[in-house]
Amino acid sequence: QQSLSQPYQAHRSGTGYGLYVYPNTFFQYEGEWKQGKKHGHGKLSFKDGSYYEGEFVDGEIVGNGLRYWASTGNTYSGQFLLGELHGHGVLQYEDGRKYEGEFSYGKREGHGLLVDKEGQIYEGSFHKNKKHGGGKMIFKNGDKNDMFNGQGSIIHCSGVIYDGLWINGYPAGITYSGIVPLKPIHWVDLCSKGLFQSKWCVESSQGVLFSECLLGY
Repeated sequence: QQSLSQPYQAHRSGTGYGLYVYPNTFFQYEGEWKQGKKHGHGKLSFKDGSYYEGEFVDGEIVGNGLRYWASTGNTYSGQFLLGELHGHGVLQYEDGRKYEGEFSYGKREGHGLLVDKEGQIYEGSFHKNKKHGGGKMIFKNGDKNDMFNGQGSIIHCSGVIYDGLWINGYPAGITYSGIVPLKPIHWVDLCSKGLFQSKWCVESSQGVLFSECLLGY
């Protein structure tokens, strides 16, 4: 193995496998090199315990890899571009949330699936880290802080239809047929600006609300 430790300047043409500890000692790289640049598979470690392990191209983090942030406890496995989460990947949050899908320069963008810490699932479109556009939501528990707002219709699994305006999860000025016990319908970050359609069922004995929604703005 070729050592690329101090002094680095003596190994500018280094090619092969080596270890380099940066002058500030906060960063350390161990892995493959090509003409003095990180190139191939390697691990970039941070003094606080964070690290990236995966592919490098011409000194940049590009390709598939694993990133861990010690400050948050979050981990990401997937594609990178110039050090950013970019492409397809899985982001596991320390608090139990998990996102699998597309990223663009560090943000959730495009199609993805997000499971929150309560086990509720959203699958659909994201824009700038937020749920945006078409998607479906499967609720584990209906008692959430964010609720339906705006014009829309809900089709209960029994066939009962509610159609009209929703405010803070409750129907307002709605026309409906049939009888279904009303409780606020909640959906984090969604339905605040447009129409929604939903099929949902309430399991009263367990207090569980299951829902599938399609949105259109």
